[in-house]
Amino acid sequence: MGFRPPWFVLVAPALGALAGLLYGSLFDVGPLTGAAIRGAIIGTPIMLYERRLLVPALRERIRGLASPLFLLATVALYIALIVAGNALASTVLNRLFRFMYSERNAMLMTDTGLVYALAISAVMAFVFRVRDLIGPGVFANLLIGRYHRPIREERIFLFLDVTGSTRFADRRGDEAAQAYLGQIFNALALPVSRARGSIDDYIGDLALVTWTMERGTRNAACLRCVFDFEARLAADAEAWRNRFGQVPEFRAALHCGPVVTAEIGLERHKIAYFGDAVNTTARLEALSKTLGVHVLASADLLDRIGPLPGNLVAEDLGTHALRGREAPLAVAAIRRRGVGTV
Repeated sequence: MGFRPPWFVLVAPALGALAGLLYGSLFDVGPLTGAAIRGAIIGTPIMLYERRLLVPALRERIRGLASPLFLLATVALYIALIVAGNALASTVLNRLFRFMYSERNAMLMTDTGLVYALAISAVMAFVFRVRDLIGPGVFANLLIGRYHRPIREERIFLFLDVTGSTRFADRRGDEAAQAYLGQIFNALALPVSRARGSIDDYIGDLALVTWTMERGTRNAACLRCVFDFEARLAADAEAWRNRFGQVPEFRAALHCGPVVTAEIGLERHKIAYFGDAVNTTARLEALSKTLGVHVLASADLLDRIGPLPGNLVAEDLGTHALRGREAPLAVAAIRRRGVGTV
């Protein structure tokens, strides 16, 4: 399952070409056309790596390191990709365009080229680390100041609660429980990214994930995200048992509605949501526990999504009164087709 926009295939080499043009302009290195081609070929593997299209398992391992080690490992990897990309770009430039008199000479990297590559790599690694620390969506919105002034919009909310974490902490201790939850939320990151959502907060053993209405309803991305996460846990079941003695389980509740979104805080900025939709999603998460439902979604959200993908089924559970809400809300259990009652 994937939700990656197809236009990224063009964006990656375009960004690399811009970096090449900048280098060619700053250091007056040969024809700018050659610098752009070289930059496109060198930059594309790095961008593909950052979009999890190149050695994704290695990328996840590196992202899990402490920040100093992450920066060192990422810069080292970038340099390796740059050197390999430079060799490929030089071969292409020499054989197809004859920009340099020999292939061997073309493949050599100048001192300025190496320093430029190191500088660009360090800046990119730092930016991507900051983005990881606060979340890609939050980082982008804070950077452009989208919510500097409150905006009214419609959003989809997912409350995903790890079940049994308290019992796990009682048996294994708080430090082990923290490591357990950390690994679970690490595993959640990829399904959310694929579904083009944003993990906006962690509250104890609960993760808050949001989507814009357009992104979350497209091809039922918000629902697919939950079952993608479930499949990922199942695929790594043996590793979970070996390390923690059990495979994580969770409950999920999804709802949508209008909210006011705003950037708050001064020393620590955060994007916050104000509105009944957030509170209702929290109430649905509690209701899912009462009903014994694994994945619970409001009828409001299902109406906005429309027909579900062929592998998902909605089981109508009627209407339920929720604390703090005047009108009862119709809900449904979501399950994979062919799987027994949730």
